[in-house]
Amino acid sequence: MRIIPAIDIIDGKCVRLSKGDYSTKKIYNENPLEVAKEFEANGIQFLHLVDLDGAKSKHIVNHKVLEKIAARTNLKIDFGGGLKSDEDLRIAFESGANQITGGSIAANNPTLFLSWLDRFGSKKIILGADCHNRKIAINGWLENSEIDVIDFIQDYKIKGIEQAICTDISKDGMLQGASEELYKEILLKTKIDLIASGGVSSINDLEKLKRIGCVGVIIGKAIYEGNIILKELQKLC
Repeated sequence: MRIIPAIDIIDGKCVRLSKGDYSTKKIYNENPLEVAKEFEANGIQFLHLVDLDGAKSKHIVNHKVLEKIAARTNLKIDFGGGLKSDEDLRIAFESGANQITGGSIAANNPTLFLSWLDRFGSKKIILGADCHNRKIAINGWLENSEIDVIDFIQDYKIKGIEQAICTDISKDGMLQGASEELYKEILLKTKIDLIASGGVSSINDLEKLKRIGCVGVIIGKAIYEGNIILKELQKLC
């Protein structure tokens, strides 16, 4: 199982939110590159980098942060947030993203999203399936759709998507454990390569997610608040 720390960016700074609420913003470091380098120094190979300004603005904003981290570390970066056009995608890949995650675009403009999948392949394009009460959330989680998360993933699995990141927004940043039952259901019904996100609070949570078959897990606030120590993750990596 891939261990994937997250760096969320607002105004070029490393922040965390609770349940996706921008009013709960807490700044952890004003230099995301420092955070990324610390991850790499502790054996981390993967990074989930989210442009929260981009998600809110509906176009890529913090690509310079991506460029800097990609140029000065060897981390394999999955980048998301505000990718709504071919130009956004071009900027993300040229700035050093190894993969991109599309959530809102997959819900709102499936034709464009599928054209990206055709052009770049399923190794480069990840489906973002973030949900609240099982309904897909869009536009930086500021809006809810009426699309069921299982149906959403199943539909894109049929169309060629191999990997999906699912965040249960009600758990995100709360440090109360991951949505294990939801992830079990997704794995059972869709057979997708699932990367779990949201609520991870301890090494025990990681072990549970590995047991149920997640191919990766994204960890955010648990690292920044010291619930999970990087040295512990180093052993897992």
